Amino acid sequence: MHVALPDGKQLDLPEHATGLDAAAAIGPRLAQDALAIRANGELFDLLTPLPDGAQISILTKKNLEEVPQFWRHTLAHVLAQAVREFYAARGFGPETVKMGVGPAIENGFYYDFDLPEPLRAEDLPEIERVMNDIVSRDLKLARREVSREEALEAFAFDPYKAELIRELPEGETITFYAQEGFTDLCRGPHVPRTGLIPRHFKLMSTSGAYWRGSEKNPMLQRIYGVAFASKAELDAYLHQLEEAKRRDHRKIGKDLNLFFTSEVVGPGLPLWLPNGATIRRELERFIVDLELAQGYQHVYTPAMAKVDLYKISGHWDHYQEDMFPTMRIDQEELVLRPMNCPHHIQVYKHEQRSYRDLPIKIAELGTMYRFEQSGELTGLARVRSMTLNDAHIFVRPDQIQDEFKKVVRLVQDVYAILGFTDYKWRLSLRDPNDTEKYFQDDQMWQSAEAQLRQALDDLGLEYYESPGDAAFYGPKLDVQVKSALGKDETISTVQLDFLLPQRFDLEYVNEESGRSRPIMIHRGIISTMERMTAFLIENTAGDFPFWLAPQQAVVVPIADRHLEYAREVEERLRARGLRAHVDAGGERMNAKIRNAELHKIPVILIVGDQEAEQRQLSVRERGKGERKAVPLEDLVQELDVRYRTRALN
Repeated sequence: MHVALPDGKQLDLPEHATGLDAAAAIGPRLAQDALAIRANGELFDLLTPLPDGAQISILTKKNLEEVPQFWRHTLAHVLAQAVREFYAARGFGPETVKMGVGPAIENGFYYDFDLPEPLRAEDLPEIERVMNDIVSRDLKLARREVSREEALEAFAFDPYKAELIRELPEGETITFYAQEGFTDLCRGPHVPRTGLIPRHFKLMSTSGAYWRGSEKNPMLQRIYGVAFASKAELDAYLHQLEEAKRRDHRKIGKDLNLFFTSEVVGPGLPLWLPNGATIRRELERFIVDLELAQGYQHVYTPAMAKVDLYKISGHWDHYQEDMFPTMRIDQEELVLRPMNCPHHIQVYKHEQRSYRDLPIKIAELGTMYRFEQSGELTGLARVRSMTLNDAHIFVRPDQIQDEFKKVVRLVQDVYAILGFTDYKWRLSLRDPNDTEKYFQDDQMWQSAEAQLRQALDDLGLEYYESPGDAAFYGPKLDVQVKSALGKDETISTVQLDFLLPQRFDLEYVNEESGRSRPIMIHRGIISTMERMTAFLIENTAGDFPFWLAPQQAVVVPIADRHLEYAREVEERLRARGLRAHVDAGGERMNAKIRNAELHKIPVILIVGDQEAEQRQLSVRERGKGERKAVPLEDLVQELDVRYRTRALN
């Protein structure tokens, strides 16, 4: 066989030659440094036979970041070998360590084990030390194709590997990857020797994991690790993890008395404490005020409905698994709603509509219920009861672009106030290669997608397209906001819907006194109150902007004789709707200030003899230092303006 090199030269090789054979034929130094090979544009490991006539290029140690899945996968095998050696040192034979699967994943790898005795978290450093030793041994890997019978015989002691082997389709190639002292059933890819693995890895945790993700199967022990091409990347990742712990909204929520969950109430059903309820109330007032100013009509609709409503809408077919079980009342089946849109459609249908009435914008802070799995529930970020900043705009076809643009501008206005500056616009489209899961109307899809593109182009926005991420009923615009931890979160979404107006037979009287069908625009600007609050907690680390802070100001009297003036300051601030209180406790002034800082109260007002006599204040603010002799009326006016304008600083 022969292959072609990047410079066009032909390289003659033995039949079934591998990438490693090709590298060795070019030169021993290249073979020593080679990591992987690209053949006809596709990446292969160096142990896999090459296709005859392929155009090839060799990747070396300089290309570590191009093939992280290769060396991370090999690290999973190194982990498995280290675990066996760890237990062998304690008198257990190799066949007592049974193995599930061990893939490369984003940022690292894991492996699932059925172990002779449980592994403790404090054992991980020792296993990591053995892994480093295995990497240092520079063990060569070998790939071998085997028959089904040979594979089953080799793993007769391991029920998990045997199950995987038996389920492989007839005729599929079965391969083993082996390094000295360890062999595994594996498709690859891998690097050709352990010495090529970068040393920048760390075992992070161990946890339980059901075999193949099913609660009906045995519980295995999973070991997670992270691995990077450089020490700087590893250090940055570990720092990010520490930052994530510091910003964890569940911890901050507990420290600041924002919310909690109760075993008696149930998982995924958070209870908002007064401080958290204050944040939520401010967010609700904020978005409702903006929507009312733009002509939205706010409504209240029930949190449940007859199952028939969701059968018409299609949610029963598409989302039934995520809905709570039905309730039978008076021979009728009712269910908690997973979406608000069918209710808003009923509001639209309540009376006859004219083309002159459109657009009609129906909005609600609507509470919905989703039957999320217990293992996926996370504080406020993933819950079973959520209140969405929801709205549905009913438009004529000629109004689609204008109303879509208005929603985009509303998103921009909201983000400016919330301080979101790092975000991207994602145009989510139908997958042209898999149209079966979408509403079947090619003309509609082409028209709708073209209109959204045109609107975004008219607004001069940079956006990227994401085929396959559209809703089943139409294309949508998703806004991906970068969090303080560098993750993209979908906060806002705008969706075009031609399907539900058809299913519910929506109409308006057109200019010719005939009947026409409106189009719906689904839109959510600040997501659910729960998810947005979680996002803001983590983005601010609990240091909320003044207008959102649960407690905006605390008045600290230096001595009891200053309490009367302190209470007057409190009353003046509260009269303006500001959230202020006097710390009348018996602690010393410095302790009170420290307590206010721990509770992240943005403004601390200190009053003593001079302040009381001259009706002034000493003002301490987060990140701004201290101001002395500030007149009371000036400060009240200043804080009132900051609150009313929702200033960030």
